[in-house]
Amino acid sequence: MLRFLTAGESHGKALTAVVEGLPAGLAVSEDDINAQMLRRQQGYGRSVRMKLEADRVEIVSGLMGGQTIGGPVALRIENRDARVSEPPLTRPRPGHADLVGSMKFGFEDARRALERASARETAARVAAGTLCRKLLHEFGIEVSSHVVEIGGVAIRTRPEQWDDIPAAAEASELRCVDPAAEEEMRAAIDDARKRGDTLGGVFEVVALGVPPGLGSYVHWDRKLDGRLAQAVMSIHAVKGVEVGPG
Repeated sequence: MLRFLTAGESHGKALTAVVEGLPAGLAVSEDDINAQMLRRQQGYGRSVRMKLEADRVEIVSGLMGGQTIGGPVALRIENRDARVSEPPLTRPRPGHADLVGSMKFGFEDARRALERASARETAARVAAGTLCRKLLHEFGIEVSSHVVEIGGVAIRTRPEQWDDIPAAAEASELRCVDPAAEEEMRAAIDDARKRGDTLGGVFEVVALGVPPGLGSYVHWDRKLDGRLAQAVMSIHAVKGVEVGPG
């Protein structure tokens, strides 16, 4: 069974990820992972932090001769924006882990909670996910995503074939497959930025080549939909999951 753990704080020295359960003999390189790290930093409306970080991955263990050896694979991502010390944060931000984290562990400085709860952790997830993507590719399974809605602006058209969605999404700064809607989304993002606000949205993940029979209907904790929903809901700021056409 595949499993990954991450460690590190948003402005600590580095982020790390450990992936266990990969079979031996899977070809992986730092260039493969760094290509996905670069994709993570793209997109219209990204934060200033994305421009500060280089996000180059170092494979620390688990590979020999460019192939996995069956043991845990350890990855390291240095933080350029590392900070030795910061003034205490005593005013919790709404919608973040600041307040509940401080209450849970008795912190007087909310930074001790927010540094770990930061979405910066997703950089380590992308690095770990690249290894999983490589493994899925060996079985003919490809996963892609595209934006369906941002700030109330939704797509009105999409490619007729599922196979055409990945290329259409990659061609867009917003991963939007509807050019007309993309322009409206850009305008909504610009307006929100001027107001010092943020926007919610909806994205769709498409997996092609998935064989039938994965998961199990026998027990609740082995159901594929349930496991997918838990994984997606664990991503920072995700508040809902819908499986299938609805």
